[in-house]
Amino acid sequence: MEGCRLCPRECGADRKKGEKGLCSVSGEGVLVARAALHQWEEPCISGETGSGAVFFAGCPLRCVYCQNYDLARGKAGKQISVRRLSEIFLELQEKGAANINLVTPTHYTPEIIRAVRTSREQGLFLPIVYNCSGYEKVETLRMLKGVVDVYLTDFKYMDKETAARYSKAPDYPKAAKAALEEMTRQTEGETVFDGDGIMKKGVIVRHLLLPGHLKHAKAVIKYVYETYGDQVYLSLMNQYTPFSRTNEEFPELSRKVTRREYERLVDYALLLGVDHGFIQEGETAGESFIPIFDGEGL
Repeated sequence: MEGCRLCPRECGADRKKGEKGLCSVSGEGVLVARAALHQWEEPCISGETGSGAVFFAGCPLRCVYCQNYDLARGKAGKQISVRRLSEIFLELQEKGAANINLVTPTHYTPEIIRAVRTSREQGLFLPIVYNCSGYEKVETLRMLKGVVDVYLTDFKYMDKETAARYSKAPDYPKAAKAALEEMTRQTEGETVFDGDGIMKKGVIVRHLLLPGHLKHAKAVIKYVYETYGDQVYLSLMNQYTPFSRTNEEFPELSRKVTRREYERLVDYALLLGVDHGFIQEGETAGESFIPIFDGEGL
């Protein structure tokens, strides 16, 4: 945590001495807001019992439309030790979790690796899911080889202007491309499911369609599919939820995605030949789908 350069920001914060990085967190231990069974992931991640989701506070990306805004800004959560984190993994397994789902884990990679190894020694056998924004550093991902089984990653932008406007990260496309290449290399381009349809190994690439950004979404889908084909699963998401805090500065984001916009994206993916993937049906945009970060499971 001294001179932290875990993410592409490479801010160099001395988090060990209490200096906050651009991810909004600092200090010893791990800041976690919730650890519980979670049903709102892709079917092969949630399964029947739910994914064992551990929500880490802070985030290197800082998207203006973030659904977990307070958590991403480090305003929620409880500081726990690495040993306690390893115990939580085992407790989620005892509750019947389909996997251990690390949500926004990038800035806690070293601690997570230690916790996973400790819990493995104590009997953890569930697959580890690395649930991230796609804004990853290849050198950090390489630390996770042999630790992570499934990469559940976003691919938000293909052009730096949009990435700069909404996430203050004009380098996002470059970073996300390199990160996805490393994720696919680690999983050897293979996808493995167990008898219950739970993914045990593989890569899922999510894209959240933003209102008025169909063209940009198509560019993401085209790149991912033409580059990786059936080596990865695509997850097309329509759950963008507008918040009043963005309306003044980003008026184009003040509405939900229309059904027509989403249908056109799905049709485009099918036209390309995508058949390994997931789509969302019904009304998924809404604050009711956002977890309550009340410290459950900590």
